[in-house]
Amino acid sequence: MARVKRGVTAHAKHKKVFKAAKGFYGRRKNTIRIAKQAVEKSMQYATRDRRNKKRTFRALWIQRLNAAVRLHDMTYSRFIDGLGKAGIEVDRKVLSEMAIHEPAAFAAYVEAAKAALPQQAA
Repeated sequence: MARVKRGVTAHAKHKKVFKAAKGFYGRRKNTIRIAKQAVEKSMQYATRDRRNKKRTFRALWIQRLNAAVRLHDMTYSRFIDGLGKAGIEVDRKVLSEMAIHEPAAFAAYVEAAKAALPQQAA
C-alpha cells in the first residue's frame, strides 16, 4: 500500500486558521496550537456580540427618542403609548432617524401621540 503524505492538507488547515488569526498579538497569530484556541474563542465572541448588537442599537434608539420627545414636553413611555393608541406603527429605528433628520415630521408624530392620550389635569 502506498504511503499517505498529509502535508498538503495540514498546511491548508493551518493556513485557514492563520488567516483568521491575522492581527492577533504574539504567538496567537503564528503558533498553530495557540492560534487555533484564539480563533475559536474569537468566533464565540463574534456570535455573542452579533446578538448583543441588536440590544445595544435598540437602547440607543430609545435614548434618542426620549431626548427628542422631552423637547416636546413628553416622556418616551407616554410617547410610545400615544403612538400605539393612535394606531401608528413605526419602529424605533425610523422614529430615531426622523427625530434627527426631519424634526418637523417627528413633531407631527408627537402631536398625534399627544392627541391620542387622555389629557391630564394640571
